[in-house]
Amino acid sequence: MKKKQKRKKLKLPRPNISSFRRKKSVEEKVSDAISDVPRITNETVTEHREDVLSSARKYIYPLQHSKHRIVRNSIAIFFLVIVLFLGICSLDLYVFQGNSGFIYDVTTVVPFPVGKTGGGWISYESYLFELRRDMHYYVTQQQANFSTKAGKDQLASIKKQAMNEAINNELVNKLASQYNVSVSDSQVNNELNVVESENRLGSSQQVFKEVLSQYWGWDISDFKRELKQQMLQQAVVSKLDTATHQDAQNALEQLQKGANFGALAGEISDDASTKTNGGQYPNAITLDDQQISPIITQELFALQPNQISPIINTGYTLEILTVLNKSGDSLHAAHIQFNFKDISVYTAPLLAEHPTKLYISVNN
Repeated sequence: MKKKQKRKKLKLPRPNISSFRRKKSVEEKVSDAISDVPRITNETVTEHREDVLSSARKYIYPLQHSKHRIVRNSIAIFFLVIVLFLGICSLDLYVFQGNSGFIYDVTTVVPFPVGKTGGGWISYESYLFELRRDMHYYVTQQQANFSTKAGKDQLASIKKQAMNEAINNELVNKLASQYNVSVSDSQVNNELNVVESENRLGSSQQVFKEVLSQYWGWDISDFKRELKQQMLQQAVVSKLDTATHQDAQNALEQLQKGANFGALAGEISDDASTKTNGGQYPNAITLDDQQISPIITQELFALQPNQISPIINTGYTLEILTVLNKSGDSLHAAHIQFNFKDISVYTAPLLAEHPTKLYISVNN
C-alpha cells in the first residue's frame, strides 16, 4: 500500500488588520493634535499668561542687560571723546594761542574764557574776533609776514590791541547791564540804512560785501556786530554823561532866546577847528560828504537857512546846527559841538575794583 503523502499546509501571510482600519479625516487629526492643549478660560488666563511671560523672561532679561550695557558704553565713549576734544582745544588756545578758523568756530560754541575784568569774564571768542580781523587786514593789505622778527613784534602789538578791545567791550557790556542800556537790531539796521542812503558803503551792497571780505575777512553779520558794539558804547556814555547833555541844553535855550550863533560857538564849542570862525564848516557840504557824519548831513539838508536844529546826538558828540545858505545840492553851515567824555571815565572804577586778569600772555 502506498503511503499517503502528507499534505503540506500552505502558510499564507497574516493580513495586517490595521491596514484595513478607516483613515482619519483632517478634522479628526486636528482635533487629536489640540486635544492635549490646555484650554484657556477667563479663570485660567492669568495663569497661562504668567507661564508664557516666565518662559520669555529668560530671553528678555539678558537682551535688556546687553542693551543697557551698550548704552552705558556708548555714553562713556561719547563723554570721553568730548573731554579729549576740549582738552586738545584748551591746549591749542592757552598754550599755543591758536587763532585758526576752526579754533575760532569752536570758541563761538564753547565759551572758553581768556580772562576776567570788571567782575566779568572776557570770552576767548571776542578776543579772537578782534585779533583775526586785524591780522587779516595786515596780511592782505600790508603784506605783513608774522614769521619774521619784525612780523612777530607787529603781531604782539596787534594782540595787545585786540585784547584791549575785548576788555573794553566786556566793561561796556557790564555798564550797559548795570544801567539798563541796550541797542536793538532795528536801531543797527536804521544806522546802516542812513549810511547806505548816502552811498557811504560803496556803490552797491555787493561792493560793500567785497570790501568787508577783502579788508577785514568779515561778512555783513560781522560788520553789524561791530557796529552794534560801538553803538552800545555810545549809548552808555550818553546815558552817564549828564553834564554834557546839560551843557548842550543850556546852549540851545540861549539860542532860542536870540543869542548870536557864531558868538556862542566861539565861546563854548568843543570843535577847535571851527570855533574861531563862528562854528562854520570850512567847505560846502553835500549829502554824501565823507567828512561829515551822515546824521549831521541829513539834519542839515532838512533845515532852512538861519533855522536852528534841535540837539543832535552823533554818538560821539552832541551838535546844534544852523544852515547859512543853500545853493543847489550843497550848502554852507555852522555848528556848536559838545564832546562826550571818554568811556574810560566810566570803566576806570570797574577796573579799580576788579583788575583785569588774563589767562594768556599777549607779549609774545
